[in-house]
Amino acid sequence: VVVPEFRQVVPEDELITMVPQFDGWIIGDDPATGAVFRAGRAGRLRGVVKWGVGTDNVDFAGAKAAGFDVANTPGMFGEEVSDVAVAYLIGLARGLFLIDRGVRGGAWPKPSGLSLQGKTVALAGFGNIGRAAARKLAALGLRVIAYDPFFALDPAMPVEPAVWPERLHEADFVVLTCALTDSSRHMVNAEALARMKPGVLLVNVSRGPLIDELALVAALGSGHVAAAALDVFADEPLPSDSPLRAFEQCIFGSHNGSNTVEAVHRTSLKAIELLFERLEKQKPEG
Repeated sequence: VVVPEFRQVVPEDELITMVPQFDGWIIGDDPATGAVFRAGRAGRLRGVVKWGVGTDNVDFAGAKAAGFDVANTPGMFGEEVSDVAVAYLIGLARGLFLIDRGVRGGAWPKPSGLSLQGKTVALAGFGNIGRAAARKLAALGLRVIAYDPFFALDPAMPVEPAVWPERLHEADFVVLTCALTDSSRHMVNAEALARMKPGVLLVNVSRGPLIDELALVAALGSGHVAAAALDVFADEPLPSDSPLRAFEQCIFGSHNGSNTVEAVHRTSLKAIELLFERLEKQKPEG
């Protein structure tokens, strides 16, 4: 087993050189492009699995053309990522991170927060993570409007379905837990932001490109968006010159919402199991 050195991803050119040396590849957030799959097929690569839930970095058409059936490990992080989404929402509502920074700096800040009871959340994405988030948000007394093109109403789940970006003006909080697709890229753009009520709070625990970051910067600058909690960004790690860094009221994460000891362990075991299945199918006869 070889684990390459990386910060967030292994660059494509390094993958093209590296992947052909191995029988199996467990993909992280790396650019799993057609070129990498073709290089792997020309080498000894026989089995590929995507670790985790998100698959927007995988060129499935390119994988299929190269003869690879790529599986992922869905349903692994609903509780963990939704925990982080709720933590960010509470942190924004009560200014907890601002208080922490102030006390560490020698001050004693007491910002006025927002009560959660009776507030409304626009929740984009009602899959495994979104459903777990909705359950927890409802338990806190929040009204949840859920957006998902594949929405399936669960009578046990107290949510109101809607079509994005309708009803955004009702939301005190907007939480993104949806997959990144061609249709969801930049779903939070200038138009969607303008529909939101002044002073809205935004949380993204899914994928950075769901948000048009330049439009968000403008909305933060005008105060239309009061603050945002972003665990993910368009470019990761967050560039040192990102204009988002100018807004002290925002909370920044490191694309770490799924990272607990238990979740990583079970997801890794599942990824290994799926990889072994693929290697077994590709085992040379004799």
